[in-house]
Amino acid sequence: MQTAQSQPPVTDLHNAQLPPIRSRNGAGTRLICGLTIFTSAFLLFQVEPLIAKIIVPWFGGAAAVWTVCLLFFQVVLLLGYLYAHLLTKSLRPGAQVWIHVTLIAASLLVLPILPKDSWKPTGVGDPTIRILVLLVFTAGLPYFLLSSTSPLLQAWYSQSREHAAPYRFYALSNVGSLLALLSYPVLVEPHLSSAHQAAYWSIAYAGVAILCAVVSIVSRSRIGEVPVAETTPRPAWQTQLLWIGLAACGSALLLAVTNHVSQNIAAVPFLWVIPLSLYLLSFILCFDGRGWYRRGLFLRLLGISLGGMIYALTPSYAGLPWSVLIPLYCCGLFVCCMFCHGELVRLKPSPEHLTSFYLMVSLGGAIGAVFVALVAPRVFSGYYELQIAMGCCALLVLVVLRRDPGSKFYRARWQPAWLGLVGVVLIAIVSLFVTGAQYATHAKVIARNFYGVLRVIDEGRADAVDVKDEISGQAGSDLRFRKLMNGTIEHGLQFLAPSRRREPTAYYGPNSGVGVALRAAGTRNNLRVGVIGLGVGTLAAYGRAGDAYTFYEINPLVIRVANQYFTFLGDAAANSEIVLGDARISLERETPRGFDVLVVDAFSGDSIPVHLLTREAFALYFWHLKPDGVLAVHISNQYLNLQPVVEGAATKLGKEAVVVNFGQGSNQSGIYPATWLLVGDPRGFLGKSEIEKAGRIHTAGIDELVWTDDYSSLFSILK
Repeated sequence: MQTAQSQPPVTDLHNAQLPPIRSRNGAGTRLICGLTIFTSAFLLFQVEPLIAKIIVPWFGGAAAVWTVCLLFFQVVLLLGYLYAHLLTKSLRPGAQVWIHVTLIAASLLVLPILPKDSWKPTGVGDPTIRILVLLVFTAGLPYFLLSSTSPLLQAWYSQSREHAAPYRFYALSNVGSLLALLSYPVLVEPHLSSAHQAAYWSIAYAGVAILCAVVSIVSRSRIGEVPVAETTPRPAWQTQLLWIGLAACGSALLLAVTNHVSQNIAAVPFLWVIPLSLYLLSFILCFDGRGWYRRGLFLRLLGISLGGMIYALTPSYAGLPWSVLIPLYCCGLFVCCMFCHGELVRLKPSPEHLTSFYLMVSLGGAIGAVFVALVAPRVFSGYYELQIAMGCCALLVLVVLRRDPGSKFYRARWQPAWLGLVGVVLIAIVSLFVTGAQYATHAKVIARNFYGVLRVIDEGRADAVDVKDEISGQAGSDLRFRKLMNGTIEHGLQFLAPSRRREPTAYYGPNSGVGVALRAAGTRNNLRVGVIGLGVGTLAAYGRAGDAYTFYEINPLVIRVANQYFTFLGDAAANSEIVLGDARISLERETPRGFDVLVVDAFSGDSIPVHLLTREAFALYFWHLKPDGVLAVHISNQYLNLQPVVEGAATKLGKEAVVVNFGQGSNQSGIYPATWLLVGDPRGFLGKSEIEKAGRIHTAGIDELVWTDDYSSLFSILK
């Protein structure tokens, strides 16, 4: 196949200069282009977690903030590829270079990329638009230019060399992205504050921007003075739609699998790194040019993977241990992405249409991200996007095989083998629909918003109760209960029997840390109690006439469910107030509340609201407490050891911390093991002697950690 440069030259000058340059500097050109593309991709994927880490606390620490950030980066990546396509197809090479250099110079004016405090939310509600606008003004232009680097330099490289093979640069860019992704939580976050991360990234960006500008100017001398004429026909619109569909399916599967494993299987911090790494790895292997993708092999693996994930979605298999389910879904994601991206490589056009190809691929990626991050939370009541993405992947198998002249199913209609394959795909789609329906019918109520999916589940029967996977009970007793679930995290439990529905349950029993604190403080009349994290309102059960309880809750859906399907708030003798919005932002705006007890209970899931654990946050808590008040912090977490962080903040502020571990309880009482830290003034706080008897007084040690608003590291507290 002839490339554009094998045609008669546009001018004699171009004909005379281009061959010598190609012959002398071919290896050097590849090296400098590869270095620029690699470093640009590295910075591209370093800025994603960097910016997200800074702004996630501003929006309550919700996992959905990361999903919105991914949506932004996918959309800006699309715009960067569109810019590269229009630039190389519409303008003379000289104009291309100077426009790009001018934008690079302008991007240096927005450095450093440190979001200003003025972007913090001032109200409540869905913050999606505010997050997107914040990202546009903070990192939009640098990210836009970094995203355009790979397709732009590949286009210039292919125009300046005969028989160029630029697509391997795409694999190289994904290697840079993968290294950036893996190095951030291990090497960057544990050792640098957010301000230093932003500063160093900005310095590195300035260096890469200058390198890009130099490469752009040098490239101007290697290509003609007019846009290169196309010598091969444009790919058919059906092929371009298939590019979009394959890319969209891979992107949607990435986000859907990430949501599913982190919300419905195990709330493990950093779990999102694994699916994203596998997604990038599939790009690297498929575009490497060494033929890692073998259609026959991966189609068989795809059938096995989709079948395994379908079975795992059924209620009877959903109870498998996370050590089985997470590898199953991650391997399934990798195989699906290898199919999608491998078929993209099989359909890639000649280098003349390189920017068009990348534009369609990025458009597909953006469509997949929009579907999962924007459409699904507003259309579906549960996490159904995974079933839809898997069904689309199965349908794409049929489309790809029927359109490929090299396939035995090419334009197949009534052949038995083709009908059998269609039947298998239809069975898979029906099975996915059934699993989605079963997911919904298992819950009494299922509802979804920006912050996730809430399910209200009734369990047990009149003579038995199933709590923590065990059955017990007494004949004639009514141990039925109702619980609120957010993914795998339980946010409260209430017995349904009228005689028992006022009992505090779950992690808040009478002998738990918070139970001890409230009982000890109960010697004082008219208690003022603050609670960060409403759940189902269980702590209202401790309220007495004359007491005042103030609950801080960021999710309006939690408030509605707690009032509508649970009775703790309605039955309480105390006066209850609910403040909607992020607790820390709300407390910062209020005058001192004078709480006797302040309860912080927001650390059960994978998306830990770090801003509630910093030294500045603890100083704010004690500003709202009376001098002898008690701060009760619930630190039960399966995957994170939060105790050194709370103890470090207590020591830094000169406070005493008492660790209360409650590991006993019975299924009939509905009490779960829990660990609480009760913090107060060492000179004396409410119920000090009783609290110290119930727990263990912390002594300062080297294991303490002090987090600030500018520095924190979840990696350092992983169990």
